[in-house]
Amino acid sequence: HVQLVESGGGLVQAGGSLRLSCAASGRTFGHALAWFRQAPGKEREFVAGISWSGGSTYYADSVKGRFTISRNNAKNTIYLQMNSLNPEDTAVYYCAAGPTILARPKVQDEYDYWGQGTQVTVSS
Repeated sequence: HVQLVESGGGLVQAGGSLRLSCAASGRTFGHALAWFRQAPGKEREFVAGISWSGGSTYYADSVKGRFTISRNNAKNTIYLQMNSLNPEDTAVYYCAAGPTILARPKVQDEYDYWGQGTQVTVSS
């Protein structure tokens, strides 16, 4: 079992930056990790993902070039650096953990464990 706790959300003006963290505990070895988000009235969507080794990363087209996902396995933590934020990025951001090998790393059904989420609000 894996427990995930997100932090770092908050209110930021358009054009600003935030850094989200997700601390994992429990049986964390070997898991791929990802960030998803859910805006009010919308379905949850993939944002970014990273393999266990950190050698492979994946991004939604809407965040490419603005967001960067990284991980520190020694600290069992992943990060999402978000730059050039805009109001469309407003959502609850969730951390998710899945098996080492993911057939579809951008699909939420691939992930077994989820955090409670952290709110990101971008004002215009």
